[in-house]
Amino acid sequence: MTRVDPSLMSPTGEVIGEHKPQEHPQPQPSNTKSLQLHSDSIDLEDRYEGGCWQVRYTLAILALVGIALMYAMRVVLSIAIVAMAGSQEHHGNVTHEASNMCPASNQLADTNTSGITKQTKIVGEFDWDESIQGVILGSFFWGYCCTNILGGRAAEYMGGKLVFGSGIVLSALLTVLTPLSARFSTELLIAVRVIIGIVQGVVFPAINSMLATWVTPTERSRYNTIIFSGFPLGTVICLPVGGWLCSSGFLDGWPSPFYLFGGLGLIWGVAWFLLIHDRPEHHPRISNKELAQIQSCEKDIKRAEVVAIPWKDIALSLPFWGLMAGSLGYDFGFYTLLTELPTYLKNIQHFDMSQNGLMSSLPFLVMWLWGYVWGSLMDRLTAASLLPLLSIRRLSMALAMYGPMIGLVVMCFVNCNTVLAMVVLCMAVGISGSANCGFLCSHQELAPNFAGTLLGFTNTLGSFAGILAPMITGSITEGNQTLSAWRSVFLITTAVYLVTNTLYIIFISNKVQPWNEPKSDKEGKEYIIDQETKVAMVSDETRETLLEKSDHEEC
Repeated sequence: MTRVDPSLMSPTGEVIGEHKPQEHPQPQPSNTKSLQLHSDSIDLEDRYEGGCWQVRYTLAILALVGIALMYAMRVVLSIAIVAMAGSQEHHGNVTHEASNMCPASNQLADTNTSGITKQTKIVGEFDWDESIQGVILGSFFWGYCCTNILGGRAAEYMGGKLVFGSGIVLSALLTVLTPLSARFSTELLIAVRVIIGIVQGVVFPAINSMLATWVTPTERSRYNTIIFSGFPLGTVICLPVGGWLCSSGFLDGWPSPFYLFGGLGLIWGVAWFLLIHDRPEHHPRISNKELAQIQSCEKDIKRAEVVAIPWKDIALSLPFWGLMAGSLGYDFGFYTLLTELPTYLKNIQHFDMSQNGLMSSLPFLVMWLWGYVWGSLMDRLTAASLLPLLSIRRLSMALAMYGPMIGLVVMCFVNCNTVLAMVVLCMAVGISGSANCGFLCSHQELAPNFAGTLLGFTNTLGSFAGILAPMITGSITEGNQTLSAWRSVFLITTAVYLVTNTLYIIFISNKVQPWNEPKSDKEGKEYIIDQETKVAMVSDETRETLLEKSDHEEC
């Protein structure tokens, strides 16, 4: 039997100084910036592991599909209008050098004994000349340019989930109604296209706001490439499928692609609203590892609070104006090729309807594939710290705009060589996919709190390019579908590429601008985690612990 020193005995007979474990230990008090838990709080360790599938992967995939469908609904008219309006009648001299036209390999041309080359007019359902077609194709952008800034700000107030999802679902519904409106009147068709532009105008600013919320700086090249590759993907799918449907008798021909892509957009909306959440801390299935990874870069991502727009500071910011210039030039070139490429292939290279859709999609297929190749390369260079982020932005845009600029100059000399024309167009359009790692990341880097609003500014300006591009092309080529007319179109686009991209490269920055933060920032805030909000903010101490476990690299 062990003896106990009487001096260590308390009056009640208990041993003084001997540790007695408590069945219910009380939590230790923490300072005001530590993580605090309610009695009903969740267990951080239980949520820590989370599995290998991050919730951001779901966001990226659904956003990719949504943007692809949005672009399919935008582009479908560019291919359908070829069948809706038919081909126009042109006359010229017998020799192709004199007429400045290519020979028709698909029997659209007929040379008679009087020495006149005549292209037979293929009658469409609607009597639209090139100018009217330019107005119809450009009408989308009259609406599109009106809501980009509003959409960005709405996403910052209401969350990107609602704004992004609503924009795509509403445009899907209107796309289904487009054939009916066209047959009612040309004016109603234009009005519907304007409204589609209005509802789609909020889409890109909204998803950009979500990217600024969910993605850290070193991952932006990767996630921007995945998500924004949706617009060439939508084009790649829409043009051949739409061309094939228009040339078939399915659902009366040209209306069928409107029904197809509009219907798919409505189905997509169900998945989006069920699976996506606005912020990481509100997501019920996010792991603490992923949450800590995001919040470790809190200075470089969008905060939960809405910050007042510093109008004067933005207006005086040279990086912002460099971004505006780059966006304007890229959009002008892209929309020129996007909306007018089917017309060029029909009237100059004489592809029939089924060939037109397939050939028109090939450059955007290259763009989609090249975007992934370039994005993967830039992501590896970033992870290995071999190239600064600013150099990646400049290099990506130099390739994305100077490359197509050179390609369009070459297009002025390919003349009637159909194979060479397609090769050059594929290279010119394809290489522009590098922009996913260029200006499309810059909005989030200059001011993550205003990423949606900034893209609203640049997209509004770019929308005017979407209006001007088909109007300029239509005015140059109306009744003049010749090689020299299309050379003028290519050279104008080349000049725009040169000036705007040079300004972007000179003035752009990858640093968060001082005007990103509110004028008076509150310090010493307490953040609470409970069952309802899951995580409002991970404290500095907790984040440090979790990051050690995740072995995640620093921002």
